[in-house]
Amino acid sequence: MRDKVVKKAVRETVHAHGKLSFFLILTVLGSIGAGLIPPLILEWCINTLTQRNDLSLLTILLYFAFVGMSGVLDAGKESLITIFGQKVTHRIRSIMCGKLKTLPADYYTRQDTGTTVSRFVGDVDTIETLFTSGIISMAADACRIFSILVIIFVKSPGLGLLMLLVLPALYCLTRFFQKRMLAAQLDNRQAVGRANNHIPDTIRSIRTLHNLNKEEYMEQRYATYIQEGFHAVERSNFYDAVYSPIIITVSTVLVAVMMILSARGGWLMHFFGMSVGTAVAVISYVGKIFEPLESIGMEIQNIQSAAAGIRRINAFMQEPEKALAEQAGRDRLCDAPAVCLKGLCFGYEADKEILHDVSLTVQTGEHITLIGRTGAGKSTVFKLLLGLYEPWSGSVQIYGQNACGIPQEEKRKRFGYVEQTFHAVPGSIQDQITLADPDICRSQVIQALDTVGLWSTVKQFAKGLDTPYQESLFSQGQIQLLSIARAIASDPQILLLDEITANLDSDTEQRVLEALQAASRNRTMLSISHRLYEYSGGRCITIAQ
Repeated sequence: MRDKVVKKAVRETVHAHGKLSFFLILTVLGSIGAGLIPPLILEWCINTLTQRNDLSLLTILLYFAFVGMSGVLDAGKESLITIFGQKVTHRIRSIMCGKLKTLPADYYTRQDTGTTVSRFVGDVDTIETLFTSGIISMAADACRIFSILVIIFVKSPGLGLLMLLVLPALYCLTRFFQKRMLAAQLDNRQAVGRANNHIPDTIRSIRTLHNLNKEEYMEQRYATYIQEGFHAVERSNFYDAVYSPIIITVSTVLVAVMMILSARGGWLMHFFGMSVGTAVAVISYVGKIFEPLESIGMEIQNIQSAAAGIRRINAFMQEPEKALAEQAGRDRLCDAPAVCLKGLCFGYEADKEILHDVSLTVQTGEHITLIGRTGAGKSTVFKLLLGLYEPWSGSVQIYGQNACGIPQEEKRKRFGYVEQTFHAVPGSIQDQITLADPDICRSQVIQALDTVGLWSTVKQFAKGLDTPYQESLFSQGQIQLLSIARAIASDPQILLLDEITANLDSDTEQRVLEALQAASRNRTMLSISHRLYEYSGGRCITIAQ
């Protein structure tokens, strides 16, 4: 529980759900107390019978009532712990989603997709077990053990002393298994992340794998990752399987020693001896004290699994974030150039520079086309303008403001970005335009579609803008028009176009170019395409390494 994210999530959950937390504590304490009473009633009953006295019906009913109450409270405790754990993990995922918004683009190029997914799914799920069958249950078991020890000392000081001598050894044994389970769980998490990443990588490259006959190679790699995970789980299961029999054996030995010493007479009998009823109660308590100790073996495994997940989540939360928004320069938007690159140097890898000493100034309303050979860095310039990456050296300014310092909520009003491929989102046609942005109203969507010449098509659908989006509804050219409408819906100041006509036939291209002419009116436009340059009549800039 040293992780700040988990502490914050628990604190906020307790604050937001005070009644749940109160009843959880009350149920845990009630479960512990109710479980201690039946052996005491049983002791009284047996002592009464050995003295040849009659038992009242009320005493018998009271015994069964506490047994039933203990079961009900145990069930209630488990239910409330599960609910509490689910609310904590929901809060953790919310915090992690907030972190995603602050991560720079290079995080996604450095990290495997499967690793990030496993943190949000597998690692957070293990934290839920930290509460459902981990730390809370372990705390309850520890309280139960302490309470039983007190009763055993009162009933049989000798057995209590034996228990005190054994428990430190059991604690050391527990720590031994704890460390090894943690190492095994960490290895398993890493193997799961590699396996999760391997599947989408294989699917993306499936055609190439078929052509090169490399399916078996990818299968072998996947099998290796799975095997590594199996080995780690087997190690963890081995430690858990060994732990429980040790606890059961110690329990049996302690009861046997107590009985043997009690039968020897003398001071040993006085030290260990007890009435028949007390003996039955003590044996019951010995079983009860080792039941939670046995459960702790499983809880240790869950806690160590959660600890491994917490470490990975903590590493995720410590990832460097994007630069904070710069306040200076916001009042100079009208005076500064729309785009200004000075001495720009950048590369995705430390030893491979893509852009070297690039300088460029674009005035408001100007149309610029970037040209250059493949790999020269044209699309990289766009990514730097969007503030997705920090330049190695030099500066990237948008209306006098550092590109990386533009707040996320302002970027869509500043930029409209049209890529070669349209990336659809789940939802209606309107959702494809707004991307769930509450600042873009329905009239703006209609205006954007009308600007690119697509509104006449959309309004003919039975549900209009509310029609569920399917790729089959539109032609390739219309999908590109939809992409342009998405880019201009928020009325951005700068329009970025990345080879959007590269995969279109001549007739469709002409229609898209006409839509672009309308969309780029009164806007600054930067494009990557020779044909767009010829059509717009703007300035052409060569990008070279």
